[in-house]
Amino acid sequence: MIDAGCMRFSEHELTAAMTGAAKSVVKARRKDIRKGDVDIETAWHAMDRYERYRLLDALGDQILPVLVALPDVEVAPGSRPSYSDRQVSEIVAGLVGDDVGRMRRAVLVKARTALVQTALAHVPARLDPEAFVDPEG
Repeated sequence: MIDAGCMRFSEHELTAAMTGAAKSVVKARRKDIRKGDVDIETAWHAMDRYERYRLLDALGDQILPVLVALPDVEVAPGSRPSYSDRQVSEIVAGLVGDDVGRMRRAVLVKARTALVQTALAHVPARLDPEAFVDPEG
């Protein structure tokens, strides 16, 4: 039997997290979206596939290693995994390395922590595995 309450992120969850983080970056970069002239969904779909790929690729290098390094937590059905800023920043700090200056390192840790928390906010709620109904039965 699989313990569904405590598991790593699924592919669907990672995709939702990355897409949510990417949309927040697009929203932060574009004044017309911030002002409400353009909807983020409209802007996202107006981007060509290569533009979206480049953005997701750049963010993936920053977000995915942190998500993979986060500890497993118990997640009740209907809720999403959550981590404190301290938990996330400790992992980010360990992944940033020591090859950058102290000030740049502090900025990187703070920015990546916020980015990872944004991604985690877009992880969909976990489903109850007991609630699945077999369509054949």
